[in-house]
Amino acid sequence: MSLLSRTALPEASRLLASLPHAVVLLEPGLRIASVNPAAEQFFGQSLRRLVGSRLGEVMSVPDPRLLERLNDYETPVSAREVIVALKGKGARRIDINVAPVADTLGWQVLTIHDNSAADALGDDSGVADNAFLRGPEIMAHEIKNPLAGIRGAAQLLARKVEEKDRALTNLITSEVDRIANLIEQMQKLSRRTAPPVEPCNLHEAARRAIDVIEAAAGERPQPVRIVEEFDPSLPPVLGSPDGLVQVIINLVSNAMEASSDAESPKVTIRTRFASGLQLHTTDSGRPVRLPVELRVTDNGPGVDAGMREHIFEPFVTTKKAGQGLGLPLVRKLVRDMNGRITHERDEELKLTHFRVHLPLARETRKKLLKWRPGA
Repeated sequence: MSLLSRTALPEASRLLASLPHAVVLLEPGLRIASVNPAAEQFFGQSLRRLVGSRLGEVMSVPDPRLLERLNDYETPVSAREVIVALKGKGARRIDINVAPVADTLGWQVLTIHDNSAADALGDDSGVADNAFLRGPEIMAHEIKNPLAGIRGAAQLLARKVEEKDRALTNLITSEVDRIANLIEQMQKLSRRTAPPVEPCNLHEAARRAIDVIEAAAGERPQPVRIVEEFDPSLPPVLGSPDGLVQVIINLVSNAMEASSDAESPKVTIRTRFASGLQLHTTDSGRPVRLPVELRVTDNGPGVDAGMREHIFEPFVTTKKAGQGLGLPLVRKLVRDMNGRITHERDEELKLTHFRVHLPLARETRKKLLKWRPGA
């Protein structure tokens, strides 16, 4: 007797809810009859809001040939690398499969694999970025020594010149400090050795980051409201305590700056479970789930559409005085913790989201203990 014959099979609804890919049940006329949780996350809408809507109302398919095939409910359809537009979420690059429901005329099952999310959560290790940034690591010592000499000379010169000329010596000193800071940030980006990871309380890291930001503001009035939406039931994540604090400081500081000109500027820090995300680690090759999400949201105008795909690249910035190294450093810190970070703009609600996905300490440790080379 087989195991399946001795054990009750799980319900179909539970099987669908467990799938990491979006599944949509379509009734005649391409109207949504039901969706699984992954589809709710993909569309950014609840089951209640989606049911009854036409597929074209929530997902625009520009290709007329594909639309024609979708309307032919008797024929299976499979398409790769399709560009679609989601209501309020912008363009997505997806793979889709549509199949007719057996013995139910006009009904179809649509499955969606979001390649845009897969790219953002991919297994790339940033090798190209690191190769590009090897120069500062090699040359830092040779550059920093002359900079220190220039700074010292400027300080000595400032003591001998008249007051009206000290603005020039101050300019030299400040520019030397700026260049030294730039080199230091690039050294962090090109560093090959990742800091050790350990179980971390995500909420403690978030509150510590907020304390640092508020302390930096001092007595100055703070125009941006910070809202905490924490899930107290979250277990520890696997990460670097200091790295997490730095990631949150950068993301929240950027969000505060981005929303500072809004009518009611607000930054929301939210933690929650987000099932279905997986990462194949480079060390063990075994899949590690990333079920814990830290989301930093602001109500600013967002990044220009043409730059959104490049914001994690070095030297890409929209700030007048920015160096374009903050977000690349955040991405490296998150990757060093086996996590992933994504950026998303919700045009309908006028919100910008940065999502950091992290592994559970308990689950990841168990998987790594089980794995052995050659297993």
